[in-house]
Amino acid sequence: MNSSRNCDSDSGVEFEEDGFGVFTDKRTGVTSPVRRFTWKNRNNVNVQVVTYGATITSIKLPGVDGKIDDIVMGFDNVDGYLNPLNPYFGATVGRVANRIGLARFTIEGHTYQVTANSGRHTLHGGLRGFDKVNWNHHVEGTKVVLSYLSMDGDEGFPGDVVANVSFDLTDDNEFLVDFKATCTKPTYVNLTNHSYFNLAGHGKGADELYKHVVTINSDRTTEVDCDSIPTGKLLPVAGTVFDLRVPKVLGDVIHKIPGYDGFDHNFCINKGSKQENTFAAKVFHPPSGRAMEVYTNQPGVQFYCSNFIPEKNSVDKLNGKDGVPYYKHGALCLETQNWPDAINHKNFPPAVLNPGEQYHHTVVYKFFVN
Repeated sequence: MNSSRNCDSDSGVEFEEDGFGVFTDKRTGVTSPVRRFTWKNRNNVNVQVVTYGATITSIKLPGVDGKIDDIVMGFDNVDGYLNPLNPYFGATVGRVANRIGLARFTIEGHTYQVTANSGRHTLHGGLRGFDKVNWNHHVEGTKVVLSYLSMDGDEGFPGDVVANVSFDLTDDNEFLVDFKATCTKPTYVNLTNHSYFNLAGHGKGADELYKHVVTINSDRTTEVDCDSIPTGKLLPVAGTVFDLRVPKVLGDVIHKIPGYDGFDHNFCINKGSKQENTFAAKVFHPPSGRAMEVYTNQPGVQFYCSNFIPEKNSVDKLNGKDGVPYYKHGALCLETQNWPDAINHKNFPPAVLNPGEQYHHTVVYKFFVN
């Protein structure tokens, strides 16, 4: 197993690259090594990313008592990430994150039918999205840049798309993720990272998740139908269970959502210029003292509470890192992105990427101990 180490002398962030197994692409038959990248800063924050799926596999940080826990769900090896039950743990999701209604959209008068992998609809890029490929990598100091070429017609989407995602950790406990993409034909691009967070620890389950205090900087949500497809209507959060502008204990609200047992909704971020990072959300786990803030230049954040991970009495079992079983409501996601199905709603933010333009999406995860 080849490995290398270096250190940013200005910040003191330690960086290491090593192996994480191999991946065989069933479509091409090509086997390639999966590389793993590890950052550690002076505050004992440790983050790991692998090339398969451009996936965040681990985030470790101390609590108020000094104990270090891994706060994201995931697996110990590549085989775990290939498990059909893997619900996109930590992955870079694309070409289009979230849902596309009826797996269909129109650009410049041409209607494209893309892969329907969630009933009649498309979810997270189709059957073989960006989470299911091994990305190329390039290291610049402590910054890792992963790249992937999605060919014209991939999952039915038009145009070649070159996607890049970079990762870096600072000594201020900020983990920086930066997505960029260009294309050869007008197409639909909406990327996100799909990490599942439980600040008590990745295997601590719903009991600890319910203790999290959640704040989301949003006055409105996008109304959805019974298939979670936006209707095009924007709903004010004031006076509803979706009003998370004032911090709420998750356990007090998670079971009160009409038609859902847990959040799985897009919140429209209150922001100024789309080019500037804006505070999107904060989560805080009082017993451990751990807190995380999320900043982004995107107009929305999908707040999701692991509603579809198997329940304890299910025949399906999902075992994660260290063999720990994962269950429903065991973690939460804050997926910064464009509003879902934006391309099919004229009143939603623009969603078409044209040749000569660059898709650019930034997100910052900032960690604290209170």
